[in-house]
Amino acid sequence: MSQSQRQAEAQRLLDQVYKLYQDVLAKGQDILDSYGHNIHNESFKESASNLAYYLAIRHYDLRELQADLSLLGVSSLGRLESRTLETLQSVINTLASIVGVDSPVDTAQQDHLTRGFQQLEENIQTCLGSEKSNRKPLIMATLPTEAASDKHLVREFIRAGMNIARINCAHDNEETWLAMIDHIRKEASRQKKEVRILMDIAGPKIRTQWLFTTHKKDKIQQGDTILMTNNNNQLPINSKSKVVVGVDAPSIYSQLKVGDPVLIDDGTIECRVIEANETEALLEATKVKGKSVRLKAERGMNFPQTDFEIGIITEKDYDDIKFASQHADIIGCSFVRNAADVQNIQDYLHELMGQAATKLPIMAKIETVKAVSNLAEIIYQAASSNPFAIMIARGDLATEIGYTRLAEVQQEILWVAEAADVPVVWSTEVLASLVDTGIPTRAEITDAAEGSRADCVMLNKGQYAVEAIMMLDEIFTRMQDHQYKKTPLLRALKIAEI
Repeated sequence: MSQSQRQAEAQRLLDQVYKLYQDVLAKGQDILDSYGHNIHNESFKESASNLAYYLAIRHYDLRELQADLSLLGVSSLGRLESRTLETLQSVINTLASIVGVDSPVDTAQQDHLTRGFQQLEENIQTCLGSEKSNRKPLIMATLPTEAASDKHLVREFIRAGMNIARINCAHDNEETWLAMIDHIRKEASRQKKEVRILMDIAGPKIRTQWLFTTHKKDKIQQGDTILMTNNNNQLPINSKSKVVVGVDAPSIYSQLKVGDPVLIDDGTIECRVIEANETEALLEATKVKGKSVRLKAERGMNFPQTDFEIGIITEKDYDDIKFASQHADIIGCSFVRNAADVQNIQDYLHELMGQAATKLPIMAKIETVKAVSNLAEIIYQAASSNPFAIMIARGDLATEIGYTRLAEVQQEILWVAEAADVPVVWSTEVLASLVDTGIPTRAEITDAAEGSRADCVMLNKGQYAVEAIMMLDEIFTRMQDHQYKKTPLLRALKIAEI
């Protein structure tokens, strides 16, 4: 490309990028007017603006523009999450310099270019804590019931590298939780380490509560029917379905429609509705893991295409949130679907704690189709008042959106969260085989390394959880020299020595 051709191409791109910049300014302001009008958290104000501009620019397909910019040796906009306007300004300034004209925008200030990184680090510290060795990301581990009676187990968790202890409020009770918390606080102090405590509120998870069958061979196969009922007063002895399951969630029955998908036990059984009324729904199994599956009580159910109303805080949750507000460092909020759900939780915390509620970090678990669709409004509502983080709960999320879309969607969540300077926890089945059996699969190691794009990675409980924490610690220590978010870090490589 000759100098004149280069200048002509730069002029074309300058016009295109400047037009994009003006559009992003206008669209971003519209988004900010809609969602950013009630920000009480001062540290979120600039983040809120950047998020609005990032959402605005992601309305456009920029792939062709990116390729053209790269051919000219100019930034391809690939890392603008935390500095959207500033990146556009920098590209415009560079193109104007190539053309030899004055830039139509201000020069991007260096402190503005690094603001997002600095704010995210502050938010990680506020919400999740820090790691003295500066190993990133942080490690969260789910405590088993045994942690209440075995302080040595807690000691090993912390020694191995646990930064955040997760207490799942769907299990155990306040007496058990208090014992866990006591062991964590004492052992963290003894080891001179900072360990935060997350209390994960169960939320409105719909589950199979009881089962009834008259069949000797009661495993569900493709084509079998399952009767889901809200009637707990009479055994359905004459039911023609292979299995009857009790699901006490009255609001869902009237809103189920023929053809709606229903997923049971993390998608182990996939069904569709073939009949529905005010108290019952007849389901047909359309896909089953393996040839057959035995359905059990206390298995989760997902309704990815059914838009039903159900309160975000259950009766049990009210008590658990009250306990957590007194003892936890972070409150995890399960099955959040929209800004209204977040506000309901914030209002209850304010009722319990007054103004001090705004200092308590909250974490929204993103695990439904609705939550993904409403991610921006969830962030604006939560971070406008509280220190805020999100958890990508990949189990229920994969069940709802489909396994083929999980990798795509989890990356989109990471990008939007980074644009808002919101810390992200990567969870579900991380090193699951290692946790359960003591030996990881090769794919799990790659998945764990991919998790280093997040700010914290969560492990579930299991017999070999300590070994899993140690392995994560080693993987992350190695990966932090190679990757930050989606940016490769060009450390010198031994493999390059020839």
